[in-house]
Amino acid sequence: MADADDVRRLALALPHTAEIASDGFDFRVADKGFVWSYPERVPGKPRVIRLDVAVLFVGDEAEKQALLLGEPDLFFTAPGYDGLPLVLLRLPAVEVERLNELVTDAWRMRAPEALLSDLDDSDGSVVATSAGAGA
Repeated sequence: MADADDVRRLALALPHTAEIASDGFDFRVADKGFVWSYPERVPGKPRVIRLDVAVLFVGDEAEKQALLLGEPDLFFTAPGYDGLPLVLLRLPAVEVERLNELVTDAWRMRAPEALLSDLDDSDGSVVATSAGAGA
């Protein structure tokens, strides 16, 4: 199971990642967001920053639909995200190793081509284990 601390650790381990000040988490590469905490909006109520849900950039509508249909226990969407290449990820339902893949893929899709080699020069991924994580 993953949490906001895992998102932060994995995102910041990627090259050229900047964390934007927010009430939750918000990570960008070359000023383009690739993962951030879900700002839940319920009509008639103030916005609530959900630290248990991450918004991930997925590239296109086809990939979004594949994730939503293939793994509805992990991924969902909300009306404000219709037509956007973004999915909502339930952090407590995802293993840290899978979160690492998702965050890294989102980074790759948002990073300019000139920065991709910086990730490729490393082993291409982030260490997915964390202290105290159970198997």
